[in-house]
Amino acid sequence: MAIKTLGQFIIEKQADFPYAKGELSRLLRDIGIAAKLVNRVVNKAGLADILGQQGDINIQGEVQQKLDVYADTQFINALKMGGECCYVASEEHEEGVDLSTNTVSKKAKYIVCIDPLDGSSNIDSNVSVGTIFSIYRRFYADRPIQEEEILQVGRKQVAAGYIIYGSSTMLVYTTGCGVNGFTLDPSIGEFCLSHPDMKIASRGSLYSINEGYYSKFPQAVKQYIKYCQEIDPLTNRPYTSRYIGSMVADIHRNLIKGGVFIYPQTSNHPEGKLRLMYECNPMAFIIEQAGGKASTGTTAILDIQPHLLHQRVPIVIGSKEMVEQVENFYSQHIHEAVLTTV
Repeated sequence: MAIKTLGQFIIEKQADFPYAKGELSRLLRDIGIAAKLVNRVVNKAGLADILGQQGDINIQGEVQQKLDVYADTQFINALKMGGECCYVASEEHEEGVDLSTNTVSKKAKYIVCIDPLDGSSNIDSNVSVGTIFSIYRRFYADRPIQEEEILQVGRKQVAAGYIIYGSSTMLVYTTGCGVNGFTLDPSIGEFCLSHPDMKIASRGSLYSINEGYYSKFPQAVKQYIKYCQEIDPLTNRPYTSRYIGSMVADIHRNLIKGGVFIYPQTSNHPEGKLRLMYECNPMAFIIEQAGGKASTGTTAILDIQPHLLHQRVPIVIGSKEMVEQVENFYSQHIHEAVLTTV
């Protein structure tokens, strides 16, 4: 069977974008190049001086890890040199990075939102981490970048994906025409198509949530956890609890095996903890394209109109029937639902 590389696959699918002339293909290629550089350093993390804290605090109020900073630099540099991206919104920066002032990116058509290294606090424990990205089209090429171009609703994404750095490194992405996965072959240095047309089961047997925060969850989520733990042969319950703490790793496993990932609002974080623009939106786009569903518990993630670059939301994402079951519990406690979408 002939090997199909990421580059070959992107070129083959170019016809899916009649409005583009290769720019999106080159942009995805640039992301793939940066992913290889990050992968190389992640795999040497125990040997190189790249583990541990950088010492700075990012806009999220989190201590930056050295790998956070390295990954952020690599992706921004790749997008800057590629010339197809005019603006980068990164988890690591309070304000977006305007690349349109660069001569090579002046007329670039795309905006990228990115979490350069999701789950980086786990890297010291050799746990899988990842990169999440989201791509939007620019509205106006002949004027300075407008806020409305950056804060677009999730359904206007033209592409989204993630890279998981684990026992093997995979790039999974969608352009709105299904989901495909590519595994990095280190012997040739190329991402090769390994998981074509990925689909998530309509119902799985895994639920992923940090039950350590149980006392701070809304009643709807507490009830769903109890539902998962009940014995019921007709619905194959009890379900199995699996939680890694890296969003990419948890959702990738559930995409492969079927399941639901829940990161709800809590009494400490009433608006939720995960970021809409560069975590929830891209993952929601991927999972919906694979046949699943993504919700806050009351509202579809991809229908939320963002009003802040670093806006946080609760998320329930994964197998369609399992997400709908969580939504049913929310509907029974609608008075408790936090209005995070206003």
